[in-house]
Amino acid sequence: MHIGRKGIGLNQKSVTVVRMNITALIESPVEIDKTRIDKTAKVADTTTISRPVDAIASSPPTRGRREPYNPLMSTQAIKKASVSSFGPFDGTYEFNFVPRITVIMGDNGTGKSQLLKLLYACTNVFHDVSDASELLKTNAQRRIAAKLNGVCKPDFLGRLVTRRQGRARAEIAIQCEGFNTPLQFSFASNSKTEVKVGAAPSQRLDATPVFLPPYELMSLYPGFVSLYNTRETNFDETVRDACDLLGRSPLRPAAQHEAADGILQPLMETLGGDVTEHNGRFYLRRAEGEFEMPLVAEGLRKLAAIYRLVRSGVLLSSGYLFWDEPEANLNPVSQLAVARTLMKLADNGVQIFLGTHSAFLVRQLELECKTPSDPGLHLIALKRDGVSVSMAQGSAISDIPLDYLSSFRAEYFQTDCLLAGEE
Repeated sequence: MHIGRKGIGLNQKSVTVVRMNITALIESPVEIDKTRIDKTAKVADTTTISRPVDAIASSPPTRGRREPYNPLMSTQAIKKASVSSFGPFDGTYEFNFVPRITVIMGDNGTGKSQLLKLLYACTNVFHDVSDASELLKTNAQRRIAAKLNGVCKPDFLGRLVTRRQGRARAEIAIQCEGFNTPLQFSFASNSKTEVKVGAAPSQRLDATPVFLPPYELMSLYPGFVSLYNTRETNFDETVRDACDLLGRSPLRPAAQHEAADGILQPLMETLGGDVTEHNGRFYLRRAEGEFEMPLVAEGLRKLAAIYRLVRSGVLLSSGYLFWDEPEANLNPVSQLAVARTLMKLADNGVQIFLGTHSAFLVRQLELECKTPSDPGLHLIALKRDGVSVSMAQGSAISDIPLDYLSSFRAEYFQTDCLLAGEE
């Protein structure tokens, strides 16, 4: 390797080795020992796939974990979801989740955001319960429909059903740990404001669900909840809910879990300080002074939201985090801090769901999870086949067929072209 006017370069031998690895990743056939494709569900269930894992896992080295490693697990984790005729999911799809981190990958339009919003809406309905009567089927039917309408913002509820000729019906089933009864409901393509609940849990979800959109909320926060509740806006309900949670005061220092500082360390290093609030506005406090959030880089504002949610105890020792495109507006160094913070949150009992296009972020999460006792990462890959969506699931990138990893292939192809120019 050498450093010249063009920056860091590679000698001929290094270029040849890297190009061989990348070319093997993109072009070599995938040897699948066992693949079962359910045509109704459009799911590729891959047991083992052999291909160059080293080429895939080329990211900055992880710091690793200190032993002993004893992660906490969410006691009400979402175990699985069955989704039929909802949005782009035109068949019946059986999604499996783990108590720690589930990553949903796929091109635009494959349903990542809709799946995250569906899970968020259902957990929110059964967390935001003031008395036992709200758990009754008749009330749950109304509340689920209202939340789906508020979170997804269709013209009416039935617009969330997969589009096809004639009437159709979406069917949803979600199972959580510690609940004997799953949530089961359905609604037709002509439904307006109500779903039909077939079964529902009889107890409340204790953990707080949080949905974070791809864009930052810290500069949007001042006065937003009041504005949303009194005026018509084009924002969906996830923004109102998140701003409401950001407004919770930080825990007193004596009440803070001792793990909070450890969770926040990667973020504080990237932010260069901590987050404060004065008169309903957020500031980033650094050694050189305080900066109003609109004056802070957008990527750092996204990190500041996680900082605030941890300090207030919303995401500390429990909770569900649904984060759509966490990598947006973040450079690789900041994505590294995000990956390490997410691992620490998961270690402390927060169940995390991510929708992402970032090969860098997924690779780093896989590296962070590479310990013998850590089953904590699950990958769901989606791709379009005409008007349908297919799915593959696994615990590592090497479990996912290459044709589901278009963003990865594009990234490696670009790298291959750049390396070829160094020869």
